[in-house]
Amino acid sequence: MNRVYLIVLSLFLFQGVVRGRAVIGEEERAAFMDTVKLTGNKLAVVTMMDGGEFRMRFFPEDAPNTVKNFIMLARAGFYDSLTFHRVEKDPPFVVQGGDPRGDGRGGPGYAIAAEFNDRPHREGTVAMARSNDPNSAGSQFYICLAPQPRLDGKYTVFGEVVEGMDVVWKIEAGDTMKSVRIEEVSPDTTE
Repeated sequence: MNRVYLIVLSLFLFQGVVRGRAVIGEEERAAFMDTVKLTGNKLAVVTMMDGGEFRMRFFPEDAPNTVKNFIMLARAGFYDSLTFHRVEKDPPFVVQGGDPRGDGRGGPGYAIAAEFNDRPHREGTVAMARSNDPNSAGSQFYICLAPQPRLDGKYTVFGEVVEGMDVVWKIEAGDTMKSVRIEEVSPDTTE
């Protein structure tokens, strides 16, 4: 059953990305979200087109629906071949990606509810980008290049980079994610 939902969702996402935005029916999204289980320890492995790689661990206890949403999109191949469209290094701020349009205005065709939490914005923090509407996040995410306490409690922090922060620091505007895959790891790998 999970495989059928993944295939259907992949077709919806592929069709939408070709047009510049993904269009996923709410029923399809809800059904697939129900198949994502937050058991065990999962990592997102982001492989850049230039061969660099970094790993992110999730905080499902703080942002369960956001983590499920990211995993769903990654498993469907949504992030594959998307760019980091926003890179602010001077002074160090964030790198941001996950927009199928590549200009900061795109998304998956739906929004998810905010899950603000007490996780601080430190170097390597991964959080959802959004507009002024707190419940407008969809697929865009950012990674902090330095502590950003002014963002604490205002954005959904759902993970952190645990390996490859040097790769994140090398990202330039327009650099492409070759793939984002989800791996199950042993508990001691994520600490």
